[in-house]
Amino acid sequence: MKGVILAGGLGTRLYPLTHVTNKHLLPIYNKPMVFYPIQTLVDAGVTEILIVTSGPHVGHFLGVLKNGKELGVTHLEYAYQEKPNGGIADALALAEDFADGDSIAVILGDNTTDAAIKDSVQGFKDGSVVFLKEVPDPQRFGVAVFDKNDSSKIVRIDEKPKQPESNMAVTGLYIYDNKVFDYIRQCDPNFAGRGELEITQVNNFYIEQGKLSWQELKGYWSDAGTFKSLHSASSYWAAKDNA
Repeated sequence: MKGVILAGGLGTRLYPLTHVTNKHLLPIYNKPMVFYPIQTLVDAGVTEILIVTSGPHVGHFLGVLKNGKELGVTHLEYAYQEKPNGGIADALALAEDFADGDSIAVILGDNTTDAAIKDSVQGFKDGSVVFLKEVPDPQRFGVAVFDKNDSSKIVRIDEKPKQPESNMAVTGLYIYDNKVFDYIRQCDPNFAGRGELEITQVNNFYIEQGKLSWQELKGYWSDAGTFKSLHSASSYWAAKDNA
């Protein structure tokens, strides 16, 4: 299995910090943000990694990550997303050649977690796996809607619903077989009215085929795409490092 870290976008919610560098290179405690998703993949045994990035500061990644060897990466590649606001699925589409028919573990570059996913990676066969986390503000995320007669079964995922039907958010961590790229080609940029190719629609395609399973992400997890979450993530990792 290969790994894909999606580190695109312009990070506008973190202006003026992201006038200086890419959001995913901002510090979380004592490390650049992107180090955390890299560590999640490496700990799971995924050491061939593609980083998809965009915006005016893409060259900064080379100076920080070099060839990835110091982080346990055996092979590191980069891809450039020409449309920073094209959506997560648009960014993921750039990984098709890198995947080369293999399955992929995908994580958003602003996600930090100490959850272990090695068993999920090693046990993966086909279809897709999404990792869910109970959150107090599910309207910020894709939200799982469960079968009323079978609470273990997801019937659909709603993208940033105003009235969420559960508080189980889809975290920015996924495992996909190679069919994901066919599903991306079927995506409608008007799916959520934002003109983007949404990963939520990709996940719903898997649901329609009965090929989506889910697992609850155990341990700490947070994105770091806002000032509040950037601060709280830094506080968590500082406390853990100094415990």
